[in-house]
Amino acid sequence: MFALPLSFQALIRIRDPMPRLSTLSVYRNAVALLAALVWPGAAALAQSDADFLAAKAAFERADRGRLHALAPKLSDHVLAPYVAYWQLKLSLDEATHDSVRAYVSIYPGAPFAERLRGDWLKMLAKRGDWNGFAREYSPAPGEDTELACYGIQYRRQRDGASELGAARALWFTGQATPEACEPLFAELQSRGDLTVADRRARLRLASEAGNVRLAQTIASELPTRDRITEREFREIIRDPQRAMAKGEFAWATAGGRELALFALERAARANAATARLAWVNWRDKLPPADRSYGSARLGFHAARQLHPSANDWYREAGEVTLPAEAHAWRARAALRATAWDDVLAAIDAMPETLRQDADWRYWRARSLAANGKLDDAKAIYVVLASETSFYGMLAAEALGRPFAIPKSLPLEPSAMELAAFGARSDVKRAVKLAQLDLRLESQREWFHVVRTLPDEALLLAADYARRAGLYDRSINTADRTIARHDFALRYLTPFRDEFDAAARDHDVDIAFLYAIARQESRFVRDIVSSAGASGLMQLMPATARWVAKQLGRSDYAPAQIANVDINTQFGAYYFKHWYERLDRMPALAAAAYNAGPGRAQAWRPLLPIEGAVWVETIPFNETRDYVKKVLANSMVYAHALSAPQQTLTARLGVVAPRAVVTAAPASVN
Repeated sequence: MFALPLSFQALIRIRDPMPRLSTLSVYRNAVALLAALVWPGAAALAQSDADFLAAKAAFERADRGRLHALAPKLSDHVLAPYVAYWQLKLSLDEATHDSVRAYVSIYPGAPFAERLRGDWLKMLAKRGDWNGFAREYSPAPGEDTELACYGIQYRRQRDGASELGAARALWFTGQATPEACEPLFAELQSRGDLTVADRRARLRLASEAGNVRLAQTIASELPTRDRITEREFREIIRDPQRAMAKGEFAWATAGGRELALFALERAARANAATARLAWVNWRDKLPPADRSYGSARLGFHAARQLHPSANDWYREAGEVTLPAEAHAWRARAALRATAWDDVLAAIDAMPETLRQDADWRYWRARSLAANGKLDDAKAIYVVLASETSFYGMLAAEALGRPFAIPKSLPLEPSAMELAAFGARSDVKRAVKLAQLDLRLESQREWFHVVRTLPDEALLLAADYARRAGLYDRSINTADRTIARHDFALRYLTPFRDEFDAAARDHDVDIAFLYAIARQESRFVRDIVSSAGASGLMQLMPATARWVAKQLGRSDYAPAQIANVDINTQFGAYYFKHWYERLDRMPALAAAAYNAGPGRAQAWRPLLPIEGAVWVETIPFNETRDYVKKVLANSMVYAHALSAPQQTLTARLGVVAPRAVVTAAPASVN
């Protein structure tokens, strides 16, 4: 018989995630709580915290004995629910419905409880315990694909084959799907509800996603006449351009044509211009639909490679169904060519959800204005100008309005309100996890706290997070408000002395430094990215060493990089270095900061183009979004800090053709 974990036995007595505090007790604790809201990174870990981290390490090693021995010491720890979760997780094959249900009921919706519930449901499904599965399962938005497929399996058994339609939608992906989906797909195929054409469609999705293994698997399961062998795939992967140049495909079979399109995809991904030379020699051997698809894929890769003929090549595709990303790049190729009719046509062909993005509303207005439809353009600008975003600011300027921060309606929470919020067990867990540098777990907890709060409660939570030094949580929470906003919380200015000094010492606009730090780190000073970038300004070790050498800092050591003073000084120097060498253009300097100066240079045009077009056609999604947000952030900070004023349009300017610049370490992230 499965026994409840020791820490869980204590936890089942605690059912209220927000303890009921008397007004007097809240008042007495308020001042002490607020005084304690400082970043504790320098404080030594309490023994119980050390035990908690040891328990986490034991869980990760699947060391049940060690975890079981540590659990009694942690029964009163604020993170005891995690210890209980780890114990249950490692013993899930022995667990009972009651033990899992009891645990989940204590923390409804909590991230760790939902993970346990999901794992338990998957285990029940794998056992074939559909009665137990039925007692626990209810479809939820955003559930993972494996659980979704088990849910469909259950409903298929209960309600019949009519439930298989939900599985069909899961087929069309370029990514591998869990084993739980395979019986559903097999039945759909046997019933004729997943056709050979559907399998070829997924083969193309896998090819577009670069998922060669999945493409090979699907191709090997096609009907014999259309089957593509592993050897044929290997030859193309080894040298797609050679395969394109030879053009020796089995044109009479659907499999041969798919192999030709696979070769085009691989070759165009490497070099669209070279792939096109071969493509024009044999594209007429393809049926019109396949030819249009190939032209669209060639145009897509050419657009991402900023080839000047990309828009012309996209035109050759004609009317063709495109994924969202290809729709966007069709519009960007037209933008880069300043072909406003094509921009408008590309945007109007987008799915409605994509067309309503601020990016494409703005460029649609620009296209309409270029075609003389000024009233239609103005109508779009007026709506867009109410948004505090990159394109909202450009829309306001298009209307002749200087950007101004919208009016804030800050909340002024009392000490008792803050203390009551901080007394919530889920808030305590989020804060403690952040203190222990378990950032992902802390973010999940915090999101659970704020996900459904109304505006006033969000502002209270954001203010609490600010006072606790959780600046990233504060900004992200303040960003969630719908009608009542506090822009001082959305655009925090912590570490003011250090930023002032860095801006002054390196003659950099402080608004840009704050804009970069907000985007890079959300002011988490000891954060380290997956790539190894550190601190507020997210400096890579090689970059920091190079800057230290330029500044003559012979005393610099890598351990100092999280120091706020050093990090802001080095970040300011690095940004200024590339700002000066990239025509004093903030957009290019921000791109260099994020993706490296070599890429920022390579993305420059052959002929001068408008800065906003240059930003929109940055090939890297992350860098494109980064540059937009840094520039928009800089506008807000310039107003908030009374820094030098300049319109966003002027800051973007006109990007000149590429030039040779002196090399330096690649970048930060």
